[in-house]
Amino acid sequence: MVTMTKPRKLFQNRKKRMKVLVACEFSGIVRDAFLKRGHDVWSCDILPTERKGQHIQDDVLKHLEDGWDLMISFPPCTYLTNAGMCNLTRKNSDEKYRDNRRRLMLEAFGFVITLANAPIDKIAIENPVGYINTHWRKPDQIIHPYQFGHSVNKKTCFWLKDLPKLTPTKMVEKDKTVIWNGTGKKISKWYKDTLWQGNGDLSEVSKIRSRTFQGIANAMAKQWG
Repeated sequence: MVTMTKPRKLFQNRKKRMKVLVACEFSGIVRDAFLKRGHDVWSCDILPTERKGQHIQDDVLKHLEDGWDLMISFPPCTYLTNAGMCNLTRKNSDEKYRDNRRRLMLEAFGFVITLANAPIDKIAIENPVGYINTHWRKPDQIIHPYQFGHSVNKKTCFWLKDLPKLTPTKMVEKDKTVIWNGTGKKISKWYKDTLWQGNGDLSEVSKIRSRTFQGIANAMAKQWG
């Protein structure tokens, strides 16, 4: 006689393989962190990927309805940061310059809102403190790389939809502050170091500063994946 037992839920705790979009990422850092955890993940940016992998080189707005379970987005912040907003009142700038900056700022903000309203169940939008905070809503969370194993003090905001706040994984010391070009203004040493890393090329410096720290990418993949 064979005794039939109730099947055990062997797969109850197995993580679902998610279809993930990493919007506005050319580095492949976040994409590859999710890939290592078994997800079907694609990065998307108008720039080519720096690492081989599943990458869509295109306007991400064309791909928001492709059946994603999760989107993590890093929209350009050039015109949305507090520093970028200061250019609206830059000394000796004419009205044409200020109008152009204002137009670019509003376009960048509109792009963020479009991403936030995408038909995707789980969404995270990353940006520095700036226009989004004051003209949309306060972020759900603010983190720093030194909470995830990198000795860098860089305030990073997240606006979340149906996702938990990231839990810090490895607390380390903050980086040192240095004086900015004799102005008396204190800035992160990491921020200053990016200037020589990019050989003074501001477009390259911007790319360096926009890359996600590996510790944060790993935390996203583990905690949101």
